[in-house]
Amino acid sequence: MARGLCQIMGREISKGNFNNNIRQQMTPRGTIQFPWSSINSVRTMAVLPWPFSFQPRDFSLPNSSWGSDMRRLYEHYNSQCEVETDDGEKKWGVWRRLPSYNRSLKYATGGVYLSKIIQSKARLFTRNIREQGAAFEYVVFVNKQEQKCVCVFQAGHLLEGPPGHVHGGAIATMIDTVTGTHATYLSGPVMTANLNINYRSPIPLGSTVLLTCSLDKKEGRKTFVSCQVTNTDSSKLHTEATGLFLSITMGHLLGG
Repeated sequence: MARGLCQIMGREISKGNFNNNIRQQMTPRGTIQFPWSSINSVRTMAVLPWPFSFQPRDFSLPNSSWGSDMRRLYEHYNSQCEVETDDGEKKWGVWRRLPSYNRSLKYATGGVYLSKIIQSKARLFTRNIREQGAAFEYVVFVNKQEQKCVCVFQAGHLLEGPPGHVHGGAIATMIDTVTGTHATYLSGPVMTANLNINYRSPIPLGSTVLLTCSLDKKEGRKTFVSCQVTNTDSSKLHTEATGLFLSITMGHLLGG
């Protein structure tokens, strides 16, 4: 594979040199990271067993644009990601926060070479705006035990559709992102095959909402997920949706 990738770049590198380049990406300053949760960055790529070459910016962490509801819900779920035993030791809780990056490919081992094939300047759609709070501010938590997923989402001013409210396309984007992330966490790399959305009530621009996803069933390559978008105390339903996701391979991504 190394030979093929290097020939695509218009030059040939020996297998030994290629492996050295990979090791240099893997071990800057002598460290190697194996995050369990690079899923949310580019969901079709993120479950590949590649360590990141260095620590990119994690967009799922709190920033100054987050409102009080966003921070409160973040703390609520984040506090359940790690628990302390009677012996004073810490262990994983029922929830896990998924880090989110604007692009995972270039940070992965071998990603510099793969990015020459898969649009080297590509960025994840929901993370391609530098201004904090302007568009998609969100963080995703998964509960593998209950096969559930929760996203805390705050809509910025660039997402306006009807005056003062969030554009339906932006809501659909978040539903696709979160349901796809959940399906990936459960089934490995997937792509959306079908998404059915019912809009019940508009979402005020700048407000914080909850996207709650659950697994309906799995059939071979197919993963069926349902999602509800509600206000922060789940008393008002804004949108509901169902999605069908198909498991894919690297061959699908590379056009094979």
